[in-house]
Amino acid sequence: MRLSAIGDVCHAAALVHRIKTHWPEAELTWVIGKIEYQLMKTLPDVRFIVFDKKQGKQAVADLKAAVQGEQFDALLMMQVAMRANLASRVIKAKQRIGFDWARSKELHWLFANKRVKAHEHAHVLDGFMDFGDALGLPEDPKPQWNIPVPDSSQRYASALAEEMGRFAVISPAASKEERNWLPERYAEAAEYLKSKGLAVVLCGGPGPVDRKLADAIKSHTDAISKDIVGETSLHDMLMVLKQAELVIAPDTGPAHMATTVGTPVIGLYAHSNPRRTGPYNSLEFVVSVYDECIKEQTGKSWKQLPWGKRAKGTSLMSRINTNAVTEMINRVLTDTK
Repeated sequence: MRLSAIGDVCHAAALVHRIKTHWPEAELTWVIGKIEYQLMKTLPDVRFIVFDKKQGKQAVADLKAAVQGEQFDALLMMQVAMRANLASRVIKAKQRIGFDWARSKELHWLFANKRVKAHEHAHVLDGFMDFGDALGLPEDPKPQWNIPVPDSSQRYASALAEEMGRFAVISPAASKEERNWLPERYAEAAEYLKSKGLAVVLCGGPGPVDRKLADAIKSHTDAISKDIVGETSLHDMLMVLKQAELVIAPDTGPAHMATTVGTPVIGLYAHSNPRRTGPYNSLEFVVSVYDECIKEQTGKSWKQLPWGKRAKGTSLMSRINTNAVTEMINRVLTDTK
């Protein structure tokens, strides 16, 4: 059970791949959010139950009806939010596996009868893999993904790549505006990418924050080759990210989508610890001011604080300077040749 968000279901999909690799006969049911389902719905041999949280009590009733008369060998309770905890009560399972005590927020522990092993300072993806360990799955050397996409998405991305040539993607908008970098600095990064021979594609979701930020970036530069914000399905976007040389993004879903298809990501972080939520295979490319922000706000280093402690403020991302990002662009282009 993992309802949201896009980045987190990307992490969960790595566990699905691990289960299906080692236990190919296992019958998997994934209770997932409505939007997130649009990305994961093509996973092979997985039954999905879509939980639309906007439906409130009706969503729980629909979940109850969907699992009526079933008992599962194990329920993996991979979300600590109270909404998910309460909804999980309608699912009958011999083992109800939840997070360890340190990660059991919002009374999560009350709804589980088994807990994963404690894992200090675990990335979210590694935390999800702890559930595989609790099941007794063999370990894998590194996470893997298999998210099939329709042919139309392949064609869309191929046509874009043919039009653009070598290109980078900037996916500028996070779910909260305070986590977004400044539009003029995104514009400066775009101009630098162009100077390195890369076309620049803006991508993002259909929401007003995404559109507003994309327009603001374009008002500062003419270096944007293509703006596809709000125009793609999640599968289209996934294939565009796969074709890109690199991706620049804050703490947002496309950063983790890019990770699933092997594209290096320059993650921009100030509010959350990238060691926990950064793009899993590109942590060495993260540009972060989180450590200094959290130290100033609490007087303690991140190692002395509860794991997942966020820094607060509406202007923290302004502390990331353009030079740090352009230097990282050089490093990515050099290291990933």
